[in-house]
Amino acid sequence: MVINDYPSALRYSEVQDIQKTLQSGGLVLFPSDTVWAVGCDATQPSAIERLYALKNRTHQHPFILLVDSVEMLKEFVGHVHPRIETLLYFHNRPLTVIYDEPVNLPLEALAADGTVAIRVIQDDFCRSFIKELGRPIVATTACREPGSVPHHFGEIQSDILEGVDWVSKHRQKERHFEELSVIARLDAQEELEFIRE
Repeated sequence: MVINDYPSALRYSEVQDIQKTLQSGGLVLFPSDTVWAVGCDATQPSAIERLYALKNRTHQHPFILLVDSVEMLKEFVGHVHPRIETLLYFHNRPLTVIYDEPVNLPLEALAADGTVAIRVIQDDFCRSFIKELGRPIVATTACREPGSVPHHFGEIQSDILEGVDWVSKHRQKERHFEELSVIARLDAQEELEFIRE
């Protein structure tokens, strides 16, 4: 990868460090295209279990996955309906879609019903380290208590900061982040159903 693809050498270095942390099974804290998140390599069951433990969360409440592109998405779901693919290219807000036929993923990355929720990331920084990793990451909001989503880096609780292996410096000084993503799926009639708008 060419260093000029990034705004600065520092940002390039951080992308490399995040990629190495993820590859080694670590947890990273980073700003996503919605809120601050904690993530890990979606193909490493032990890393996903660490994330569940950090969040004090059961498998009844699965995480979402982030991919860098529609092309990567197609490597991990059996079929992307044309309606969904069109929506992914033209939807302005971050969009998480629930898919019924995941492939090439461990059971730990799936919901209890065998589905998986995946978002094509819209943030360039996140896209960079996911592309560098070459695999999806599991991601979740950087909080343990439901409803306590941090609006900026300064609101992230110490137990989250201490529980991860890498904390991104990118966008730490920003005080405004987007809302949580829209969540949608196709229903049995192949109509779009919006679960969270």
